[in-house]
Amino acid sequence: MARGTTVDAPTTGERRPRDPRVVSLVPSLTEAGAVSLPGVLVAATDWCTHPAGLDVERIGGTKNPDVDAVVRLAPDLVVANEEENREPDLAALRRAGIEVLVTEVRDVPGALRELDRVLRACGARGRPRWLDAAEAAWAEPPAPVPRRSAVVPVWRRPWMVLGRDTFAGDVLARLGVDNLYAAHEDRYPRVPLDELTAAAPDLVVLPDEPYRFTPDDGPESFPGTPCALIDGRLLTWYGPSMAEAPERLGGALRAAGR
Repeated sequence: MARGTTVDAPTTGERRPRDPRVVSLVPSLTEAGAVSLPGVLVAATDWCTHPAGLDVERIGGTKNPDVDAVVRLAPDLVVANEEENREPDLAALRRAGIEVLVTEVRDVPGALRELDRVLRACGARGRPRWLDAAEAAWAEPPAPVPRRSAVVPVWRRPWMVLGRDTFAGDVLARLGVDNLYAAHEDRYPRVPLDELTAAAPDLVVLPDEPYRFTPDDGPESFPGTPCALIDGRLLTWYGPSMAEAPERLGGALRAAGR
């Protein structure tokens, strides 16, 4: 990776000489990089909304990035995720001679490890304080008692829910909420609404992303079942928000169960 002048970032400690030029194809990694290593990112997707006011070039969506635009930027590194990004796009970047770091995040410990790996690849020599805070927060997260079962829709028209082996499912399990579809063969199965209601969950968890469930769009489909409308970024993003997620999500889940 290319090197150059050293830039100080008080939240991360020392930095290696000459920060690499980085393109992020993952919103949560964009936030982590921009907060921890100001100036390192040269481009990000249109869906990279945090931190607010991030002033970098936009190169399309996570599923349809403008590969030619990324190549023209000649970054030292592109950070991606095996779930969020398509392999053909990543392969095209590699053929153009660009280094691509692909993360795989299926649970909270894995997210903490991958975040450390990404930030080091982006030029950080030490861990940012928010990453230490996130690790401490998840060491003993608050959990609703008793444990409850849930279905977790992430889309409607058609209805799709969290299935097996997902980061969000692990987050909920650590907060005392067991996903009824955690053993499904698919990671994001399509399940008809009548089947979801027949599953008789104790709770329905409705995040506001990737589908934006609101008080007027979602709870009416599950009459008689408590619904928790939650900040999807706290449930699905791995980055600085992980430090506050246990307390805020735990509070929302506890309130919904009353």
